[in-house]
Amino acid sequence: MTRKTVYWICQIGGWSLYAIINISFNIMFGVQDVQQYSFLLLSVVYMLLVTHAFRHYLHNRQWLKLTTGKLIPRVILAIIIMSMLVYLLQAVTLMLLGQQSLSYFDFSEVLLMFLSQVTIFFIWSVLYIMYHYVERYNSSLKYEAAINEMTLNRLKSQLNPHFMFNALNSIRALVDEEPSKAKVAITQLSNILRNSLVMDKRKVVSFADELKTVKDYLALEGIRFEERLQTYFNIHPEAGDFYIPPLMLQTLVENSIKHGISNLIEGGEVSVEAFVKDRNLHICIRNNGQYINGVKHKNDSGLGLENTRERLKLLYGERASFKISNENEHTVLTELVIPEH
Repeated sequence: MTRKTVYWICQIGGWSLYAIINISFNIMFGVQDVQQYSFLLLSVVYMLLVTHAFRHYLHNRQWLKLTTGKLIPRVILAIIIMSMLVYLLQAVTLMLLGQQSLSYFDFSEVLLMFLSQVTIFFIWSVLYIMYHYVERYNSSLKYEAAINEMTLNRLKSQLNPHFMFNALNSIRALVDEEPSKAKVAITQLSNILRNSLVMDKRKVVSFADELKTVKDYLALEGIRFEERLQTYFNIHPEAGDFYIPPLMLQTLVENSIKHGISNLIEGGEVSVEAFVKDRNLHICIRNNGQYINGVKHKNDSGLGLENTRERLKLLYGERASFKISNENEHTVLTELVIPEH
């Protein structure tokens, strides 16, 4: 349904319900005057028309875009004007129906009727403005979600070419010297790419599935580095039940090798530890080398790390954390904390 259709359903339905409630009370108190019921129905029609005119004025003057401090006094003034207008229309209607009731023009009666109208129009105004604020908030959330979705897709699309470039370089080094190992490497690469194609369709994947990709990647790199690369895993069983952004762990492990192990003549170790603490998944990646905070390597855009930070912020806000530091003079520690999904 369109917004206009929803508005008219609520407008007609709401005022009809108000009329039914008033007629029911009159029947309960034994009112049998047909003109009284006619007056009541006409009053409801006046209210419907006046509120509809107010709605048109509200949008025409763009009041809903005003701040709360500017909107409230304007709405209060409008409620008073609508109440006075409906009261005058009711008074004229009574005269036309031949009911020259003096009580209707008595000050106490006028004040009571006026306050009654103010209350009704106040409720209508609050409901109508709240509906628009909620609708605008939901639209804002949908827009923000769409932007986040596009950003996440862009970030994930950046990872595959980055990974492919490094993996193909690893295989190229083996083709001439060790063709048999190159075949094994191609098989491992195909497994990684098959997983990445599935992962591209998801915002998060199980840690267990991500770990399989990492192990394939490290096996692929192990062929290139041979004895210069040693890998270790210490994974708590509960870690496999958590979900993390796809290719994130692989990107961090790749970063450890690219900026750590590959720069050391004697090579080094890469270890991956995962455990659950306070209902959060803690991942620790250690590699030999030194991390110089804030200084980028030559020809390095820092894409992988910035990508990781941005994806975590989009998916988890402040609930996730990511940092890299020197654990000691020989070891770099990468720490990742993922909240329970």
